[in-house]
Amino acid sequence: MRRLDAEDEVPVRDHFYMPAEWSPHARTWMQWPCRVAPWGTPEGMMLARQAYGVVARTIARFEPVTMVVRPEDKAEAQLVLGGKIDLFEAPIDDSWARDSGPTFLIDGKGGHAGVQWTFNAWGTKYTPFANDAAIATRILRSLDYKVYQGPLTVEGGALHVDGAGTLLVTEQCLLNENRNPELTRQQIEARLALYLGVLRIVWLGDGLKEDETDGHVDNIACFAPGGRVLLAMPRDKSDPNYPAMSDNLVRLHEARDAHGAKLEVVELPLPHTIRRRHDGSRLEMSYVNYYAANGAIILPAFDDPADEEARRIVADVFPGRQIVQIDALPIVEGGGGLHCITQQQPL
Repeated sequence: MRRLDAEDEVPVRDHFYMPAEWSPHARTWMQWPCRVAPWGTPEGMMLARQAYGVVARTIARFEPVTMVVRPEDKAEAQLVLGGKIDLFEAPIDDSWARDSGPTFLIDGKGGHAGVQWTFNAWGTKYTPFANDAAIATRILRSLDYKVYQGPLTVEGGALHVDGAGTLLVTEQCLLNENRNPELTRQQIEARLALYLGVLRIVWLGDGLKEDETDGHVDNIACFAPGGRVLLAMPRDKSDPNYPAMSDNLVRLHEARDAHGAKLEVVELPLPHTIRRRHDGSRLEMSYVNYYAANGAIILPAFDDPADEEARRIVADVFPGRQIVQIDALPIVEGGGGLHCITQQQPL
């Protein structure tokens, strides 16, 4: 990891910051599934491709969508996606646009830029990953946006902002020895502040137990308008995730945002049914892992009794937005959710 010097160009010095995800979008970016391993079998990846198609076509009802696709997969992607989805041909290794795609920035005056973080496939869990480690730069250059090289190994799903100076992260992920072992917590905070334009970082503890991202925050907690934070919370105290989520609940109640205000915590249930991935690990399903499109919330459904309760809660948090629930099971089988496969490009 390179040093961060005083002379370095950094977003905050150029007045750039990361806006809230519910602010207006120019479009959504996604990446077409191309690695079999996360899905277990070619059949699993085929189901994932169909599910990605449903997500892309649904979002396209509210805003433009661009799918990054390998040239050899273009014909199949066009067949599944239909004519309303733009295709961006580029070499990629995997399909998690949230994590390997750019973190988009704005300056509030019509200017745009983005960060290319160092990407190592969640602690080198999947190889190769060189193409995914460069895709953010490819996208930003195609848009003629300024590219900042973020001096931190991190994924987009590990970062969530309120757009007003506050950032949510987890210790399990950002302090993991497979990401930035040479950096202290304070050094990580300094880099995040300079590259995201945040003034306060709220540190949660652990994520969901069998989440192979090492506890990405976007599977357990996210900001919402009006100083709210949605937190995934098991209803069953015997759930293995209950201790960690209870600890996160305490942390959020004690936290303050960048302006010193208390956060209002809204608990979202975890699905009641326990399901298993192809490798036997628990399918870590979460309603927090939704996507906020223009005028809509694309919310996961898991064929679970908690689906409707989650829909009601999210509808209350986002009045005036259409709540569209999509079967997310074929996507979660790969290790992520609806938020993980999408990346918003702000206006």
